[in-house]
Amino acid sequence: MGSASRYGAHAEKKVLSISRRTDIPAFYMEGFMAAISRRLISVENPYTRKVRQIPVTPDEVHTLVFWSKNFGPFLDARHGETLKAMGYHVFFQFTVNSGVPDLEPGVPPLDQRLEQFGELSRRFGPETVAWRFDPICHFFSEPGKIRNNLGDFDRIARSAADAGIRTCVASFMDLYPKIIRRSRGKLTFIDLPAADKITLVLDLERRLMPLGIHLALCCENAVANQLPLFSTVRSGACVSGKRIMDRYGGSVSQRADTGQRRGRGCGCTKSVDVGSYRLHPCLHNCLYCYANPADGKRGGS
Repeated sequence: MGSASRYGAHAEKKVLSISRRTDIPAFYMEGFMAAISRRLISVENPYTRKVRQIPVTPDEVHTLVFWSKNFGPFLDARHGETLKAMGYHVFFQFTVNSGVPDLEPGVPPLDQRLEQFGELSRRFGPETVAWRFDPICHFFSEPGKIRNNLGDFDRIARSAADAGIRTCVASFMDLYPKIIRRSRGKLTFIDLPAADKITLVLDLERRLMPLGIHLALCCENAVANQLPLFSTVRSGACVSGKRIMDRYGGSVSQRADTGQRRGRGCGCTKSVDVGSYRLHPCLHNCLYCYANPADGKRGGS
């Protein structure tokens, strides 16, 4: 039976998330594009390591949601244009944090990343790009002095606004034990009291509002549920079936993604996460990363 018979114009198609587990646009696009050409991609379960084969023809996949801290290689190779020509839709979750080398030693200079805002917006439309300031980090690098990674927040916000981007997604760093072990001897991360987090979120909202940027929280229900009624900040959906259909039409799932942290406030709808902590280790080597091993060595999870 041909694909036109199997998949009607309004049949529900898959969304691929590429990827919460690593940075494929920065480091692994050649392998991803090869899988797209084969119309079949291998997806490894991060817990059982069982591999399943996912058909990825345009008849079955509606949208590709790319996550990255560096879209330079993706843009230089014009992968997005190639994928659009093949019949796929694209969305981008672009994490741009302040330039703090101790935290993100492998990311390009901030100026380069800000230029990528404009390129993504011009080529694919600003409504396809969400800016992530993720995570917000507070830490001691010397006794008695609390530092954070918010120093370039206003500059990044202005660049996002100039590119027409209207969404900022933020979260606070989670203090996983392996992050504490990895950062020992370098700096000491701290978890702000809830009241301080609420004050900070309201301040960020105030700073973004004149720029026309809406602030959403990722997996921060404990904060979102305590915000005052006048605040417009809510828990967000990084992968949103509604937003995808509003932009591109067609039909994708709007059911909750049960594989994500629903109890923490994740509003994402169903998608297939492509990528592997083990097989595709992220090479940015961010100190706060939950995906990399405790010692920072590559190739494990």
